[in-house]
Amino acid sequence: MRKPHRFALLAALTLLVVPAATASAARQMPIGFFDDVSFRFSPAAQQNIDAAASTGASIIHTSVNWSTIAPTKPANAANGDDPAYRLTDLDDLVANASRAGMRVMMNVTGTPKWANGGHTPNYLPKSSSTFATFVRMLATRYNGHNGHGSVSLWSIWNEPNLQQFLYPQYSGKTIVSAAHYGALFKVAYAAIKSANPLAKVAVGETSAQGRDKPAKGVSATVSPGTFAKMLARVRGLKFDAWAHHPYPTARTAKPLEKVRYPNVTLSTLPTFEKNLKKYFHRTVPVWITEYGHETRPAQPKGISTSLQASYAKQALTIARNDPNIQMFVWFTFRDSAGNPWKSGVENTNGSHKPSFAAFSALARLINGTLTTVKAGRTPTITVFVPQLAANAGAGATVGLTYHVWDGKSQVAVGQPTAVIAGDESIKFTATGFKPVKGKTYSVTADVNDANGVTESATASITAT
Repeated sequence: MRKPHRFALLAALTLLVVPAATASAARQMPIGFFDDVSFRFSPAAQQNIDAAASTGASIIHTSVNWSTIAPTKPANAANGDDPAYRLTDLDDLVANASRAGMRVMMNVTGTPKWANGGHTPNYLPKSSSTFATFVRMLATRYNGHNGHGSVSLWSIWNEPNLQQFLYPQYSGKTIVSAAHYGALFKVAYAAIKSANPLAKVAVGETSAQGRDKPAKGVSATVSPGTFAKMLARVRGLKFDAWAHHPYPTARTAKPLEKVRYPNVTLSTLPTFEKNLKKYFHRTVPVWITEYGHETRPAQPKGISTSLQASYAKQALTIARNDPNIQMFVWFTFRDSAGNPWKSGVENTNGSHKPSFAAFSALARLINGTLTTVKAGRTPTITVFVPQLAANAGAGATVGLTYHVWDGKSQVAVGQPTAVIAGDESIKFTATGFKPVKGKTYSVTADVNDANGVTESATASITAT
């Protein structure tokens, strides 16, 4: 009986604090980084994650390579504790990210030789059920209820429109990669949802470029526009978003360089979005899960660090202004000897490039969650509290003080309790407030658990 009183006291104290963001009601989305070298394999992984979180980002994208996690066949593939699995660095990443207030997104890719007949990792498994078992094991391990933390954001395969990552792309002159990938994605999607119904699973992870025809002596590729069109022919395909990598076509190219569709960089992304809606008969959320610009002198053919800062600001602004884009991930966080890409916002020694400040300034404004609600009805709002989930666990009750803002005007405030879900989220109802159709509102929430641990979250709600 004492816990609710403790929540009420802590919530009352937070009323004395001026909310962090009240000036705007712009649409928000998760902002993050992809940098396995810094976040998983560095001796300073926790410090690097903390530094990434200091930018205002809240997402870490990571590559889960089946071929390196299970180089030998597990005796019990459904059990993540089977000795064949190498999951220590992944377990550490999930734990370290949560402690820093960041969520993890996993991209599952690459087939071990024992599962594809002795081939390289870009060959698909001989049995899709083998892949499904692996994916289900991961989704179960990280569903928030098994002592290994929570991962509720997923994607399947890296750049499956390139032969470098998925073979074959063609049979003769006929594109077959989309159909093969679609079949694999379907079993993975079902496996993840069965282990964690709260999970969101993105299809695609497509590269920005492709030729759409085989060329002798050149690695085969398919453009993302064509790949999506053909993937739409796969019956029964379900997904929550399309993940894409809209890199410019050259190291010195601008974010809005002109390219010919069906190649998809930032300049042709609106066309791609329109076609996704046509192909799949609904508006498709887009997750930008890789984007970046390399800098010199670490990359001699790159751009200046000041120009990188300008381009980072431009790319984030483009994403913020596009209602279909619902995630933005920068590749990478820090330049390192272990990563040939030199697109970090930090130098190898940890010093900041100008892009660190440019990225951070916008990330702090944009980062958050977006909830679409019914106009004229009391809204239920979702925010994520990874730190509290790591501290108190799924199922714990927390207290909070929320504020809803219409521009600079406060339109609702309350102090409810909520329960942490397996995906590190909490839901609460903004009582006494009914949003107006077509308007977007800002939400701030100061959340605390029974031990006095606090975490702040931001969101936006759009009424339709």
